[in-house]
Amino acid sequence: MQHPDQQEAFIRLVNENRGILYKVCRMYGATAPDRQDLFQEIVIQLWRSYPSFRGEAKFSTWLYRIALNTAISDLRKQRRHITPVDPDLLPTQLQDIQYSTEKEEQLQQLYAAINRLTEVEKALTMLYLEEKSYQEMEEILGIAQNNLRVKMNRIKEKLRKITKEAAYGVGNA
Repeated sequence: MQHPDQQEAFIRLVNENRGILYKVCRMYGATAPDRQDLFQEIVIQLWRSYPSFRGEAKFSTWLYRIALNTAISDLRKQRRHITPVDPDLLPTQLQDIQYSTEKEEQLQQLYAAINRLTEVEKALTMLYLEEKSYQEMEEILGIAQNNLRVKMNRIKEKLRKITKEAAYGVGNA
């Protein structure tokens, strides 16, 4: 059981970084229920890991690392397996993610292209779109900056090709 002050700090920090959770869930959850399940699993993992957060990195960097590792691990399992947790042990003041229909429509084409990327390419793309530095990406993903730059150039070219194919109806047969 964590101290009430820790719980309040956790809730405040997670709520301040909700956008990160939204993006990770949107990037790795195929459907709204999948995104909700993933959100819950990420919050559980964050809550379990929070006592070990030492503040050596920014909270958002730490949150990204846990969220992405949780999402990628979940994908690799190819099934949903949520470990039962006593709900009374979880913070209750966290708001659930609300998905705007208008925003969903605006992001549909971008996510359609991104969804054709590999798990790691998706993570790198999301961090790039968040304007994270290559140093921050290295801390989050554990991939050397030089490799990240090469991968990012390849991803950009791959996305150009995917969007061009979509615009001209190529490869959708």
